[in-house]
Amino acid sequence: MKNPLPPLNSLRAFEAAARHLSFRQAADELNVTPAAVSQQIKQLEATLGVQLFIRTTRALALSEAAQAALPAIRSGFDSLHDGVRSLQAHHDPGVLTVSVSPSFGMRWLLPRLERFRDTHPDYQVRIDATNRLADFSRGSVDVALRYGKGDYGSLTSELLISDIAFPVCNPRLVAPPHRLKEPADLKDQALLHVDWVMESDSAPTWTRWLEFAGITGIDTSRGIRFSMDDMAVSAAISGLGVVVAARAFVVADLAAGRLIKPFSSDLDMPTTFHHYAVYPAQKARQPKVKAFLEWIRGEAALDDALYETLKGG
Repeated sequence: MKNPLPPLNSLRAFEAAARHLSFRQAADELNVTPAAVSQQIKQLEATLGVQLFIRTTRALALSEAAQAALPAIRSGFDSLHDGVRSLQAHHDPGVLTVSVSPSFGMRWLLPRLERFRDTHPDYQVRIDATNRLADFSRGSVDVALRYGKGDYGSLTSELLISDIAFPVCNPRLVAPPHRLKEPADLKDQALLHVDWVMESDSAPTWTRWLEFAGITGIDTSRGIRFSMDDMAVSAAISGLGVVVAARAFVVADLAAGRLIKPFSSDLDMPTTFHHYAVYPAQKARQPKVKAFLEWIRGEAALDDALYETLKGG
């Protein structure tokens, strides 16, 4: 017969305090007082007969026994969260939560989302627009759409769009008096930049594209800088300059004539970043997630076919 577990509240207090190494921060998370957390810890130590924290006047540290036990206790709480979310999903199976970066959401997902609603009217879609990685163990996210290198640990990472990058601009910039016809003409154009926060060493930038194209003599320090690629693309549509953009962010604008590629597709630059659908394997068994994944695979295939029709100088 298994030994009975200590009170769940005491274990929760221990896990939170161990994660923060602070009774005060644990109390804020659990919505109780620091004294209540301290009392729960003392009760747990008394029940188990082992010291959990080493207390000093300046810091809080885990005992050796606590360090050894913490991973299993934390994993247990994660499993409890998974079980509760599974029950909630069965209770309300019609709400689908998709995590997506604001830029990809605005430029790619939202213009297509009506087609998903038309084919699956019983599902309510909730968009969580954030650049943070989705925490499937603690949140309500069903699927995350991410732009990166595809390494998301134990999560399923399904490649949707193999991306490339190239300059785009408003069509009037290729007409007189601007006459943007070849890469060397960029010296007379305003350059639009995106200041990438994550993995900037792999981002499609003017410096990397000019090096890829073998173009020199262009001052990449000038121009307007943006914190989001959606804003940079919108600026290009408005005619403020030329931007190096990932294909998925601009293919619809190219098809609609809002943007144009001033140079040949021979100068399309391969990227190390691509678009992925990311989710826990067990999520794919839920009907709403299965339906969304099937739909978005089809949209990605349409995206590929559309760009093939637009290739050219």
